[in-house]
Amino acid sequence: MPRKGMRSIFFKSPSPTRMTPPSSPLHHTFSESLMEENIEVAQFIITKWDSSHDDNLVSLFSDKDEARQYLGSIKGLQKAMKYLVLHQSNSEKLVRAQLLMQTAMKRLQKEFYQILKSNRDYLDPESVSAHSSSRPSVSRSSFSEFEEEEEEEGSENENDSVPEVERASLAAMADLRAIAEAMISAGYAKECIKVYKIIRKSIVDEALYHLGVERELTFQKIQKMEWEVLEFKIKNWLSAVKMAVKTLFYGERLLCDQVFSVSAAIRESCFTEISKEGALALFGFPENVAKCKKTPEKLFRILDLYEAVSGLWPEVESIFSFESTLAVRATAVNSLIKLGDTVRTMLMDFETAIQKDSSKTTVSGGGIHPLTRYVMNYISFLADYCGILSDIFADWPFTVPSALPESYFGSPDSEGSISSPISVRLAWLILVMLCKLDGKAAMYKDVPLSYLFLANNLQYVTKKVRQSNLKFLLGDDWLINHELKVKQYAENYEKIGWSKVLASLPENQTAENPADRVNDHFKKFNSAFEEAYMKQISWVVPDPKLRDHIKISMARRIIPIYKEFYEAYGGVQMKKEMWGEPFIRFTPDDLGNYLSDMFYGSKSSGSVSSSSRGGGRSH
Repeated sequence: MPRKGMRSIFFKSPSPTRMTPPSSPLHHTFSESLMEENIEVAQFIITKWDSSHDDNLVSLFSDKDEARQYLGSIKGLQKAMKYLVLHQSNSEKLVRAQLLMQTAMKRLQKEFYQILKSNRDYLDPESVSAHSSSRPSVSRSSFSEFEEEEEEEGSENENDSVPEVERASLAAMADLRAIAEAMISAGYAKECIKVYKIIRKSIVDEALYHLGVERELTFQKIQKMEWEVLEFKIKNWLSAVKMAVKTLFYGERLLCDQVFSVSAAIRESCFTEISKEGALALFGFPENVAKCKKTPEKLFRILDLYEAVSGLWPEVESIFSFESTLAVRATAVNSLIKLGDTVRTMLMDFETAIQKDSSKTTVSGGGIHPLTRYVMNYISFLADYCGILSDIFADWPFTVPSALPESYFGSPDSEGSISSPISVRLAWLILVMLCKLDGKAAMYKDVPLSYLFLANNLQYVTKKVRQSNLKFLLGDDWLINHELKVKQYAENYEKIGWSKVLASLPENQTAENPADRVNDHFKKFNSAFEEAYMKQISWVVPDPKLRDHIKISMARRIIPIYKEFYEAYGGVQMKKEMWGEPFIRFTPDDLGNYLSDMFYGSKSSGSVSSSSRGGGRSH
C-alpha cells in the first residue's frame, strides 16, 4: 500500500460539513467504518515490522517515514480501541486490536532498548549537557510532530548547521521521546520505564565508578585510614565532584526531562532511581570525612571540601529539585554543616595548641622559632580561604578575649584598619603567637639576644604577611605598626648589646686626656669590643634586609665615635706598648670589617685578631 496514501488514511479528519450529531445513526456507521479501516491499516504496518521471530532487529527508526507511519498506525489503533470499548466492548475486533497493540508495544520496547544501547556515545551526559546548554530544549514533541512531514523537513534543514555528534544526540532523544509518548499513551509506561532505568542507571553507575566515587566507603572505613590515604581520596573526590554534578547528573536530568516530557511523575521517578544512589554516595563522603579525628593538617582539605560543595550547591538544588531527591539535597546540606562545624572546631584547637606550646629550648643564635614558622605558614594558607571562612563564621561572631590596644587593629577611621570578622580572627591568632614568643624570648640569658630573637621573629611575621593575602586582610596600618616594632626590638638589641663598648670611650673624644686615661680607654674598648664580638658572632639575623639594617645602624653608632678618638690619640699610642701588647688593637676600618661578619651564625675562633686583619665578608 503506498505510503502517502497510507498517511492520508492515518491522519485524515472528517470534514466539518459532513459532521453529524453523535446521536445520529449515520455518525455511528461512519465512525465504525473509519475505525475498522484504522485497525486494518495498523495490522498491515504492525505485522510488517513484527520481530517476534527475528533475531537480527533492523531499526524501524532508521527510516523516518516508516517510523512516522508506524506511530501513526498506533495512534489510529488507539482511536479504534476507544470506539470499540464504548460501542462494542465484547467484539472480537477489540481482542484483535488489543493483540495488535501488544505486538506494537513489544516492537517499540525493543526499539527503545536498541536506541538507548546503540546511541550510548551520543546520549552520554557530557554530550547531552553540552548541546543542551546552547539549545535549551529539543523543540519538537516526537510522537505528535512525527505526523507532520513539513515540520520534520524543516527541522532537518535547521540541523544542517549542527555538528554531527549533536545532531545524532538530538535525533536519538527525539526518537526515544516519540516511543516513550506512544507507549505511555497506550498504557505501557511500565515496560518503557523499566528498560530506560536499567540502561541509564548502568551508565551513570559506570561513570561514577570511573570518576572514583566509592559507594562502599563508610565512615568506619574512612576513620581507620591513614591520613595520606584519606588525603589521596579527598583529592580524587574534589576532581570528580564537579564533573559528576555539572556533567553527569545535569546531563542525566536533561535527558530524563526530554524523553519523558509527557509525564512529570515519570520524569521524577526515572531520574530519582537512576541518580539518587550515586548522588548520596558522592555527597556522603565529605560528611564522613568531617566526622573523623580532627588534626591541624586536615583543615585545608576540609576547607577544600566545603568550598567544592558550597560552590556546587546551586546546581545540586536545581538538578535534584524533586521531592523524591530531597535526601540528596539534605545530604549535601548536612555535609556543609558538618564541614563548617569541623573548621570552627579545628581553628579553636589551633589557637589552643599555640597557647599550650610549652617548648623550653631556645633557638640557637636567636633565629626563627619553629612555632613562628608553623603558625605563620598555617595562617598565610588560611588567608587564601578568606571567602570560605567568612561564610563558615557568618553566624559565629568573634569577640576578642582580652582588651587590645586600638593600634593593634589600626585606627577605626583608617582605610588600612582591620574590620572584617575573619581579619580580626587571624590577627588574634598572630597576637596569641607573639605573646608566646615574648615568653620564649625571656628564656635567653642575654637580654640583647632576647631582643634580637624578637626582632627576627617579628620580621618573619611581617614578611609572611606582605607576601600573602594576609596583607589585604590585615591592612597597611597593621603592617606599619609591626614593622616599626621590629626596628624598636633591633634598636634595643643595639643599645644593650653594645652599651659597654660605647661606654668605654670618653664622652668628648677630642678633649684633652692624660696619657694613662687614653690608654685606659683603648684597653677598655679593646676588651669590650672583643667580648661583644666573641659573644655575638654566633648570633643570627636570617632576613638579609634586617641584617643589613642592623649592621649599618651599629656601624653608624660605633665607628664614627671610635674614629674620632682614634684620630685624636691613635698616632701617639700606637708607638707605646705595655707588656709587649699594643694599646690600640683596632683601626676604624677593622671595626667595619668585623661588624660586616656579624649575624651569619659563625662560630667563634676564640679570639679577635689584631689590626692586620683583612677585609670583612663580601656581599
